[in-house]
Amino acid sequence: MQVTETNSDGLKREIKVVLGASDLNARCDKRLDDLKDQVEIKGFRKGKVPKVHLKKVYGRSVMAEVVQEAVEETSRQALSDRKERPAAQPSINLPEDQDEIESVIAGKEDLTYSMTYEVIPAIELVDFSTLSLEKLIADVDDASVDEAIADLAKRNLAYEPKADKQADEGDKLKIDFVGTLEGEAFEGGTAEGVDLIIGQGGFIPGFEDGLKGAKAGENRTITAAFPEEYPVDTLKGKEAIFETVVQEVSVPTDPTINDEFAKSLGAESLDNMKELISSQIGGEYKQVSRMKLKRQLLDLLDEKHNFELPPSLVDSEFETVWEQVTDGMKQSEKTFEDEGKTEAGAREEYRKIAERRVRLGLVIGEIGEGGKIEISQEELREALVAQARQYPGQEKAIYEYYEKTPGAISQLRAPIFEDKVVDHILEKVTLTDRKVTRDELVAPLEGDEDDADDVTATEKPADSE
Repeated sequence: MQVTETNSDGLKREIKVVLGASDLNARCDKRLDDLKDQVEIKGFRKGKVPKVHLKKVYGRSVMAEVVQEAVEETSRQALSDRKERPAAQPSINLPEDQDEIESVIAGKEDLTYSMTYEVIPAIELVDFSTLSLEKLIADVDDASVDEAIADLAKRNLAYEPKADKQADEGDKLKIDFVGTLEGEAFEGGTAEGVDLIIGQGGFIPGFEDGLKGAKAGENRTITAAFPEEYPVDTLKGKEAIFETVVQEVSVPTDPTINDEFAKSLGAESLDNMKELISSQIGGEYKQVSRMKLKRQLLDLLDEKHNFELPPSLVDSEFETVWEQVTDGMKQSEKTFEDEGKTEAGAREEYRKIAERRVRLGLVIGEIGEGGKIEISQEELREALVAQARQYPGQEKAIYEYYEKTPGAISQLRAPIFEDKVVDHILEKVTLTDRKVTRDELVAPLEGDEDDADDVTATEKPADSE
């Protein structure tokens, strides 16, 4: 194999690779020797077919396979020998002249192909021990716990029956009903002892409104139509009549916050519930603190590293970001003018975000490779289980998606890798704790609206192995 550099412009490279005909013929002969004991040809005993005859029958197809494998192998070897890491999959250009290709396959001519690619630049990493970061710490105070308990109470109202109460918004009714379509009862249209809270929208449109003003013991005839998007085809858009009996009308009352209330929510006592809530809030504070600490670190890494970025990576990242931005604007029916921007200005802004992401992705990949940071199968399994739990009832489909979709596992791997790199760096920086209030802790970071701190790092640049 002969490798010659034909172009070097910034990070762009083009090389020419020549594979000698003698080398290709030797590879083909070896493959034919291996094939000899596997094929059966009429007129010859198995394993006794002369090579010249094998070559006549299978030579062209075998050489075509040899050429393809040789190109794959030598292109990787050329990059390894040159100690270069491509930013993306290199473009390999084989001869366009069909006669030249035929001569190569016939074993009469050397194979010459070219390869163009962009390289990952050399990255000189900052000395992490020179970095200083501030970790925000907020204590969980009694007011925060009391506020959380009050919110729980609002979401777990008690209801007190009122004999003469006319049902209104927010009241809870216990009802029996029989629904009919054109005089005939339909499946699922009859029920007894059903609880309904007016205003929660638990029934089809018009049903709850038909119960307003009703008292316990009252009979009501309610006409309501099933929506067009109703999941049962036989009921879509159909108007039904419901003969309804109101058994009970109850009004909401604030529950007494005591041990009984705590037990109703699964705690052992009120004190135990306060401890559980305090621990939960503390965990949330730690997550926010971690997020802000990571943002500080990423800002510093971005600031401390300045190198030429592979244009193809920036263009690809920008297209991804821009598609997300424009899709979001279409869904919200907004324009750049609505946000006081021009499209040209927005493009420039989001290209800078794309450049930041690429720069940080390369830096994090370099740190991870230098620190020999790896992701275990157990870590991937835990991440997959956590992902599946977000879709109750669809766990099997989630597992199948990650099993069958190329590149899907890397979506799980990337954030784990990034967090492990962050932990690796935090062990080496100067870290100072600073006490803050809850409001200071949860205050949004500057630039969060642009997701500027959202980095999806890869463990290694493409095809660097």
